Amino acid sequence: MTRKRVVIGMSGGVDSSVAAYLLKKAGYEVLGVTMKTWTPVSESADDPGLGGSPEVIEDAKEVARALGISYYVVDFQRDFSDYVVDYFTQEYLEGRTPNPCVVCNRYVKWEALLNKAKELGADYIATGHYARIVCLENGRYALKTCEVSAKDQTYALYNLTQAQLAHTLMPVGDYNKEEIREIASKIGLPVADKPDSQEICFIPDHDYANFIRQRTGKEVCQGNFVTAGGTVVGQHRGIIHYTIGQRKGLNLSMGRPVFVTEIRPKTNEVVIGDAQEVFASALRCTKINYMGIEKFEEGMELLAKIRYNHKGAPCWIEKVLPDGDVICRFAQPQRAITPGQAVVFYQEGYVAAGGTIVTAVK
Repeated sequence: MTRKRVVIGMSGGVDSSVAAYLLKKAGYEVLGVTMKTWTPVSESADDPGLGGSPEVIEDAKEVARALGISYYVVDFQRDFSDYVVDYFTQEYLEGRTPNPCVVCNRYVKWEALLNKAKELGADYIATGHYARIVCLENGRYALKTCEVSAKDQTYALYNLTQAQLAHTLMPVGDYNKEEIREIASKIGLPVADKPDSQEICFIPDHDYANFIRQRTGKEVCQGNFVTAGGTVVGQHRGIIHYTIGQRKGLNLSMGRPVFVTEIRPKTNEVVIGDAQEVFASALRCTKINYMGIEKFEEGMELLAKIRYNHKGAPCWIEKVLPDGDVICRFAQPQRAITPGQAVVFYQEGYVAAGGTIVTAVK
């Protein structure tokens, strides 16, 4: 009997390394691939979590050698630049807060890796994400939340297609982080104690504004802080410095705490308000990716997460609009519903669907 061949994306971290081990232990022929996605501007800007950095490649190569599996480095920098970095910069310039990991997962980590897997004659791809893939009774593939909610990564994976899910394995989804590190240590992997990488891999210094200026060559102009009624209360540094719900770094002397409640790119204004003004009862979302369900029905009750570390809140589908957009309303008002971020809908522990937040609805 021929063994199934699987290509696993190896980031040089403990999760993907143990995933490769678990797959080999389960009898798969495992091929390790590191995706070179981004080259730092200088060596000083390098980061151990950067996609395809020398440290990542060396760590992944060492793990592949220890596991006795084939290993490849594949250049996906053009895909990453086109799909992820350009999107990231444009979203900020248009007053939205992007979610680059969601876009990277769909168009680079999965799409590009699946294409490479086909070249290598593999049946599946695999990753070290904390999630599980199941085929539901309706015949659709869906992600099931990880048993350990603190590490669950289904939110960032909501945009995967049915075809991608059908050819994906996620072997670490049944474990918690401590168990994964214990396995790595037990079998002597050199990355057993390696720290987790940062969230935005291509901006290691976290200076988004400077990165956007360098990337686009555009200087972001100062503008007015205004109240919802239009009263000017100060000057902001440029809209790319702000996101909904932000309090720190406003440098406003209002005599009370104030927060960013809206960003208006057309007028270059940042709207500020009191704490209660950051809350909204509903949202409109677009670019829906249906996963566990085929479509939304009005009145459907779900659990929705509006950002990665959001616990999720009960909601219902209030309206399905003719253009495919959806308005969902929450049982309780939610804080900082942010345009550009993902909203992911869950049903009985499975990802039902997800989309991009257009706006909060009062």
